[in-house]
Amino acid sequence: MIFKYKKLRSYNSPAFLAYFLIAPAALYILFIIAWPLFETLRLSFTNSSLAGEDYIGFENYEKLISSKKFTKIVIRTFVWTFLSVITKLILGLVGALLLNAKLRGQTIFRILVLPPWIVPIAIGCLGWLWLYNGHFGILAGIGMRTGILDGPFGFLAYKQSAFFSTIITDVWVGVPFCTVFFLAAMQAVPQDLYEAAYCDGASKWDRFFKITLPQITPVIVTVALLSAIATFNSFEIIYILTEGGPRGATTTLIIDTYKMALGNYKFGKGAARAVIIMILLTLFSMLYLTLLVKINKKVSNE
Repeated sequence: MIFKYKKLRSYNSPAFLAYFLIAPAALYILFIIAWPLFETLRLSFTNSSLAGEDYIGFENYEKLISSKKFTKIVIRTFVWTFLSVITKLILGLVGALLLNAKLRGQTIFRILVLPPWIVPIAIGCLGWLWLYNGHFGILAGIGMRTGILDGPFGFLAYKQSAFFSTIITDVWVGVPFCTVFFLAAMQAVPQDLYEAAYCDGASKWDRFFKITLPQITPVIVTVALLSAIATFNSFEIIYILTEGGPRGATTTLIIDTYKMALGNYKFGKGAARAVIIMILLTLFSMLYLTLLVKINKKVSNE
């Protein structure tokens, strides 16, 4: 009886309860995050394929570093990400300002902002495929009727137009995310600041640049980080629209990794690319977090 009582009391102890609650999270981190990362790192040092695998050291990384094609893919990925993210932030900020203003039909505008974020990306991309079609797409039809285009124009058939078309689609998907967060940040700014500035004769632009923008800057930086990571890893949009074409014009790191690992079944080379993506995103996140800390300190001091 004494043994059973002590055993029962140990189950009710704070330490046991703490371990019991932490266990699911620990198992999740171990099997869903840590183990795949370790396995990816291990495979990157092998020539793993359907034929088997052998340890080859840093050979995969040496080939990637010396590859001009891979260097172009890295640069293209950063350019694609930068153009997409900066456009999302600008349009999201403009949209938040309009939604935060006292305009008629504001509720309708707020509802219309959400569909690109709610609709599954695959379904949205199918709609954009129809828009970009050179023969029966709306964009080509408008271009021919207005005289901008001389004939059918496939937006996804040419390198430059395909590159910017995928950016436009990614912006369409990501703008609602930025808009919602910016709107929430703007509505959290104390109204006393605006009233005091208004009494001092500050114009709308002065209130925006001297009150609104500084107050929501930490949110802007956070949204930029989250948006940049999501855009950097964007797969569905590019793969559905172009599959990385035409002639590699829209091939980013994530598309190149997919094609190498699951298209050519060269798992070792694909794993090396995945490790490089993780390293780049880690460095990028550390830079952003450092910037965010400095901005928060500056805002708090003001």
